[in-house]
Amino acid sequence: YNSPVALRLEGNLDAAALGAALEDVVTRHEVLRTVFPAADGQPYQQVLDLAELGWRLETAGVAEPDLPAAVTQVTEEPFDLAGLQGPVRARLLRVSADLHVLVLVIHHVATDAWSLGIFARDLSAAYAARLQGRAPDWDPLPVQYADYALWQRELLGDASDPGSLLSQQAAWWRDALAGAPPELTLPADRPRPAAASHRGHAVPLGILAEVHAGLAVLAREQGVTMFMVIQAALAVLLSRLGAGDDIPVGTPVTGRTDEALDDLVGFFVNTLVLRTDLSGDPDFTAILAQVRAFWLAALDYQDVPFERLVDELAPARSLARHPLFQVMLTLQNNAPADAGLPGVRASEVPAGTGAARFDLDVSLSEIRDGQGRPDGLRGSVLAAADLFDEGTAASVAARFTRVLAAVAADPAVRPRQIPILDAVERTQVLAGWNDTAAPVPAGSVAELVLARAAEMPDAVAVCGEIGRAHV
Repeated sequence: YNSPVALRLEGNLDAAALGAALEDVVTRHEVLRTVFPAADGQPYQQVLDLAELGWRLETAGVAEPDLPAAVTQVTEEPFDLAGLQGPVRARLLRVSADLHVLVLVIHHVATDAWSLGIFARDLSAAYAARLQGRAPDWDPLPVQYADYALWQRELLGDASDPGSLLSQQAAWWRDALAGAPPELTLPADRPRPAAASHRGHAVPLGILAEVHAGLAVLAREQGVTMFMVIQAALAVLLSRLGAGDDIPVGTPVTGRTDEALDDLVGFFVNTLVLRTDLSGDPDFTAILAQVRAFWLAALDYQDVPFERLVDELAPARSLARHPLFQVMLTLQNNAPADAGLPGVRASEVPAGTGAARFDLDVSLSEIRDGQGRPDGLRGSVLAAADLFDEGTAASVAARFTRVLAAVAADPAVRPRQIPILDAVERTQVLAGWNDTAAPVPAGSVAELVLARAAEMPDAVAVCGEIGRAHV
């Protein structure tokens, strides 16, 4: 559960100022200095100061051809959350005097996607201050993550109390997910192993600007969000791929329900399970209405942490699959993590595919042009290598683009009317795999049987039973 970011830094970088700025940010956010030792088998939060952690920016010289391997090595190194290491690691890879790569890795226990933007903003302010030989002058944070953890526990109450918020919300989810399939049937290339390896194939996913614009119009006309349109389309795709009519999909929500949390690094995100019923082959606008209703209700019951929900619902557990859902959908709408370091041009570089925690993990971001108009959707499909070949993952991404294009062109289309095969695939299915014609001798069927009988008069032609008689 490492969350890595790698930034290519070109220009006159002051490595000492960058190291001091990173220490400023780690000092500012207690969660980045928190470890989780255990007492009597129960983990607890322990906030350390920077000296106790011994935290610093590590540096290493790397040749440019070796950069990808060096970045991967940093991002895949595990954390010891119970020790004195802390949940954040940074390494500066020096290629030349004016080219560096900063690799920042934070364990997911201490961060989420929203937090990356906060970290980048604070790092930019701290670096600018350190260049001037001073500490950053920012307002103190109103709360820290430990305050939030205590508040959340108090808010949710005791699961044994039927009047607690936790019990009431869990009851809604129990009804909403009753009878949901424990595992989606997907077109895997091989059987599911006994335990997941979490290796994955990441393939790009791109939606054209004109399709994006059509989806935006559809969302506006139907009174739904872009996410709801994408979720409904994904449910259609999964159903067409053989998953059936009952489609549960997971999605993250920010979990920052109080403005005091807006500037705080930490793990606030929660996971919701969104269930879509495609039985009866409804048209896409009807699917959207159902998605909207379920999504709005789910938001009213979003406070139950996903791991507590799993405990409450107690689905059959397996090391081979994720509980309650196996497909994740994320529409990123937070600002990109741009460090914005003065005097340095920063650009994000690949930091590995990350662990495949689900069978399929679909992630998209909206792109806007200079006038704020839809300019396409960009993202990826991360598929579990245990189940899918890379080519299959690419096929899933391509078919998803076709579903989105179809519903943008005709919102009244029904799932079974949407062509998910391209022209080559369709020709293969209809013509290639049906090309079974073979030459046979001339003559009628009766004549062919008589000729064969003459060639092999002692061979058995047919065996079977009719009633009690054997023939």
